[in-house]
Amino acid sequence: MSDTASPHSGHRARLRERFMRSGLGSFADHEAVELLLTLCIPRRDVKPLAKSLLARYGSLKGILDAPLEELQLIEGIGSVTPVALRIIKETMLLYLHQRAEEKPMLDSVDALIDLFRARLGELRHEVFEVAYLDHSYQLMRHGIERLEEGLANRATVYPQKVARAALQRHAVYVVIAHNHPTGELEPSQQDLRLTNAIKAACDAVGVNLLDHIIATSDGATSFLDRELL
Repeated sequence: MSDTASPHSGHRARLRERFMRSGLGSFADHEAVELLLTLCIPRRDVKPLAKSLLARYGSLKGILDAPLEELQLIEGIGSVTPVALRIIKETMLLYLHQRAEEKPMLDSVDALIDLFRARLGELRHEVFEVAYLDHSYQLMRHGIERLEEGLANRATVYPQKVARAALQRHAVYVVIAHNHPTGELEPSQQDLRLTNAIKAACDAVGVNLLDHIIATSDGATSFLDRELL
């Protein structure tokens, strides 16, 4: 929709022009959120809403990670904007997934870590996922599967299920990942035991476990980087 009739169209145009010149690097946090909201909400001053959302969620990432149902209850945001924000986040995840598919994992380990952090880091319950790779260490198309979902601090994972799923996908290598909703990046003893059990189950059927990634809202831990595998 056009901003032509809006008294705020000049301000919106200037925000877009600044973005085209220098990206978001010169933007204050509320300006970046404001620019995003201009794509969702036409002909209205969205600066107060941008500041209100930042005060509530702390960052753009926090806003994008907020539950859809919660956003829909915020005064002034409407029913369309929360859906638009969810579309933006899902588009970002799709971009990260496709970027991870472009190069062999050994050339782009960080891309897979970034993807799992974006997928899992903000979840409030524990989730376990598996990435399936082919013989050239390439992430297979649609090659990430969520195998288990659990409680706030635990998801039950069966090593044989991981090995069986890898065989069904004809994967040669797998990377496993789960999140710590508590924010703790250090692997627990249970994490270490599970990793060893999954490695043994995969070895038994000729599948190689390459890495175990723990994702949180603030970062990620790679067992491969930590020499725990």
